[in-house]
Amino acid sequence: MSIVKLVNADISQQDGKIVLPQVSLDVKEGEFVYLIGKTGSGKSSLLKTLYGALTQTTGSGIVAGFDLRTLNRNTIPELRRKLGIVFQDFNLLTDRSVGQNLLFVLEATGWTNKVEMAQRAQKVLEEVDLSHKWNAMPFELSGGEQQRVVIARALLNQPALIIADEPTGNLDPETSDDILTLLRRLAKDHNSAVICATHDYRILQHFPARIVRVINGKLVDDEGLGLNK
Repeated sequence: MSIVKLVNADISQQDGKIVLPQVSLDVKEGEFVYLIGKTGSGKSSLLKTLYGALTQTTGSGIVAGFDLRTLNRNTIPELRRKLGIVFQDFNLLTDRSVGQNLLFVLEATGWTNKVEMAQRAQKVLEEVDLSHKWNAMPFELSGGEQQRVVIARALLNQPALIIADEPTGNLDPETSDDILTLLRRLAKDHNSAVICATHDYRILQHFPARIVRVINGKLVDDEGLGLNK
């Protein structure tokens, strides 16, 4: 089943300028895909379109069952509950503990039962091997640990798609390998699709998967086949 299905979709910036015209992309359930390209090539705009931060108006676009062309204030939060988003800059709430960061997201996405919220938050921390860090503050964690918390946060609502935007950009090579190993394992365990934007060509070699390149305003897969029709 396709989790992401774009057909002839123009990817635009906030000002309406088209950065990637006529994009077609199909990502299946459980598939791990690297998205690579130069800075300014349109990678981030594509990712933002997938989670509803930028509007898609031409062609067709379906993400986790939601039509990108008809998203509104009510349906964007519903879409994002189906997604897990991992940023390079961890974006943790610095005045709250690890556990409180996770509970905050659950409350923001509609959870109300306090016991179930605590159980779910503890469960995802166990999955990233940080169950002992519930009461720790973000500043007490290493960069790798903070990124693990971010991944735990992304897993809270059992996402159909994890979007990882330069998830190892601020990490050393060894920690980067740990994070990629974790992402690959979690994607397999949960059958979540993963789109991972990266500049780190080293991890492409160590953790091979499908590669989609942004080249001269087009998407090209790792076999050199054009994905723009």
